[in-house]
Amino acid sequence: MSAPAAAKRRVIVGITGATGAIYGVRLLETLRRLSGVETHLLVSSAGWLNIQHELDLDKGTVHALADVVHSVRDIGATIASGSFATDGMVVAPCSMRTLASIAHGLSDNLITRAADVVLKERRRLVLLVRETPLNLAHLRNMTAVTEMGGVIFPPLPAFYQKPATIDDMVNHTVARVIDQFGFGQPVAPAWRGLRGEAAD
Repeated sequence: MSAPAAAKRRVIVGITGATGAIYGVRLLETLRRLSGVETHLLVSSAGWLNIQHELDLDKGTVHALADVVHSVRDIGATIASGSFATDGMVVAPCSMRTLASIAHGLSDNLITRAADVVLKERRRLVLLVRETPLNLAHLRNMTAVTEMGGVIFPPLPAFYQKPATIDDMVNHTVARVIDQFGFGQPVAPAWRGLRGEAAD
C-alpha cells in the first residue's frame, strides 16, 4: 500500500496599495520555487496601480506566479472560511488602510476577511507594513494586530549582510518572511557573527 501524498502547504499572499509591490511579487516568485507550496493571491485595486507603476507588470504576468487567484470582492472564496486549511497569510506590502481594517476586524474585502480568518484560527499572519513616519493610529493598529497574534514585519534592509543591489535587499527580506512559516530548511542565510563563526 502506497503512502498518502503529502498535503500541500498553502500560503495566502495579499498585495495592497503601499509602495513596495516588489515584495509581494518576489514572494510569489520565491514560493513558486519551493516544492509542495500552494499560493493564493489577492491584489487590491491600489495594489495593481503600484504593480504597474513600480514594476511595469500586467495582471496576466502576476497571476501566472500564483496557483490560485481570488478577486478581492469574492467574499465567498475558499480562503474566507476557517474550514479551508492554510499555513497563514502574508500581506506584502501592507498599506495603513489594510492594517487598520485588520486591526479592527472590519473584513471589508477578501484581503481583510482572509486575514481575520487567519487570526481567528491562530494561524500565521505577517504584515509587511509600509509607511514613514508613523502616527499614533498606525502604532496602535500595529499593537492591536500583534496582540491578536499577527507579526508586524516592516521590510527593512539588513545592511549587515552587505547588500550590493536592491534585489539583494528584497531577496533577504522575502527569505526571512518565508522562514516565519517554518517550511523546513531556512531560506534566509543565517547570521554567522562578526568573526564568521558557524551557527550552533
